[in-house]
Amino acid sequence: MPYSPTACRRALGLAVAPLLALLAGCAPASAAAPAPAAVQTPAPVRWGSAVLRQDAAWYASAEARRLADTVLLYQSANGSWPKNTDMSAPPAGPLEPELADTIDNQATTLEMEFLARVVQAGAPDSAAYVAAFDKGFDWLLAAQYPNGGWPQFFPLRPGYYTHITYNDDAMVRVLNLLRDVSDGKAPYGFVDASRKAKAAESVARGVDVILKTQIRQDGKLTVWCAQHDEVTLAPAWARKFEPPSLSGYESVGVTRFLMGVPEPSPEIIAAIEGSVAWFRANVIPDIAVERFTNAEGQNDRRVIPAPGARLWARFYEPGTNRPIFIGRDSVFQPALADIERERRAGYNYYDGAGANLIDRDYPAWRRKVGLPAS
Repeated sequence: MPYSPTACRRALGLAVAPLLALLAGCAPASAAAPAPAAVQTPAPVRWGSAVLRQDAAWYASAEARRLADTVLLYQSANGSWPKNTDMSAPPAGPLEPELADTIDNQATTLEMEFLARVVQAGAPDSAAYVAAFDKGFDWLLAAQYPNGGWPQFFPLRPGYYTHITYNDDAMVRVLNLLRDVSDGKAPYGFVDASRKAKAAESVARGVDVILKTQIRQDGKLTVWCAQHDEVTLAPAWARKFEPPSLSGYESVGVTRFLMGVPEPSPEIIAAIEGSVAWFRANVIPDIAVERFTNAEGQNDRRVIPAPGARLWARFYEPGTNRPIFIGRDSVFQPALADIERERRAGYNYYDGAGANLIDRDYPAWRRKVGLPAS
């Protein structure tokens, strides 16, 4: 056959094509174009204290405004909000009346703090949020006793709910909010001058009753009970396992609030010094509380050795300063192990917040007010 360049090139191409295809199939995966990264949508912010810990820009978002609109749906006619209620979605039906009208478990103060942040962020429809905040503010002032304390519920309910309620920092949260309002601090710059003045007067009465309820032992100022009688101001019972006592937990929040008073009076300084001295004297060293599963497969807690750790009991016996532990039978016991498992596992009888109070907050406070190091 005569030589033909065209025919030769065609034959060579037919022979090489299968080889190129085989080589392409063996190429490493990295040669392929990278797949686009999956875009993760942030989880929605659920109702709870986390709504106060978002970036400033989030409060201007559509998500924050939707949540604020839902919060408005839960406000009572008197201006308060219910406790233990998820406000991430609109109410599915009538609200439970036993949860309404309270400052317990962050109720009312949490909603007001959140709405204030949305207002500060410049929501276009903020008038409704301002009105709801103002209504909640007016309810807080109406709920305050003339002596300066707050009950747990208002309108008042019979039982221990009428006591002045330091329990779980309820009254301290109210006072911190009102003090920030009176000072015009962010995010409360929108509050009118009349309410700011009322807030300042309300805080002054709150400070006064705090000073009057501080427990004295042998003439020395100590700390506070979790609740005090609204008339006599004496330490008072709450639930069957919450006796008249000196509180190693609630007293931390009360003392910190007093440390925030600018230009404190000699009476406030004495109250703080007395509280810190009591915390120093009544620390329980070298222990921790451990959660565990007992032999019956139930959740439980026990005290274990922990060198260097520091805890305080929730309740101390007035007069002796002995830690006390008490279950639903209201019988005082000397140790956590002596009360029923249900209370051990379901209630905090020890707390460590006193450590930061005396190690960090107290020295900083003394520097702030110009007192020498202690």
